[in-house]
Amino acid sequence: MTKYMEIQIRKAERKQSKLRIGLSSPSGAGKTYSALLLAKGLVGSWEKVGLIDTETGRGDFYSDLGGYLIATLQAPFTPERYIEYIEAMIGAGVEVLIIDSISHEWEGKGGLLEINEKLAAAKFKGNTWSAWSETTPRHQKFIEAIISAPIHVITTVRNKVDTVMTDDKKVKKVGTKEITREGFEYELTVNF
Repeated sequence: MTKYMEIQIRKAERKQSKLRIGLSSPSGAGKTYSALLLAKGLVGSWEKVGLIDTETGRGDFYSDLGGYLIATLQAPFTPERYIEYIEAMIGAGVEVLIIDSISHEWEGKGGLLEINEKLAAAKFKGNTWSAWSETTPRHQKFIEAIISAPIHVITTVRNKVDTVMTDDKKVKKVGTKEITREGFEYELTVNF
């Protein structure tokens, strides 16, 4: 009986929680615009919306919508730089943050794929598999910054065509694939 004394069992109750929303599509399909409209709908005021722009100024395209805050993140797209920008936006008082996009943290200049290749060459005799032992914790800190933020967070992710090799050695298109580390969608409240 004493084995379970530390486990607290309680009735479920609805509390104010912060949303983690993901938008994913190919480039040019409207992720930034849609994210901005979602953000405004969540908090009711453009002054409470912040946008981290990694898309070469695309976040400024919609400045006519309202006075949202924007910070442009340029390469290198390390997880640590993303975290700095997230913390700066929280410090600026935004209530919903759009990260447009997280794809650069994965495959952009200075992103995880590049970081892992360089680490493998320098420290792991070219073994990229072993290098992930040091790269993965850096990515996990980025994920933690998103899911533990005390504000709503909307992420955008680019998609690309996904292919497979068939038994007859032909390449077949099988849909689209998000350009980020596999499994990111499990961290979200909802993913469109």
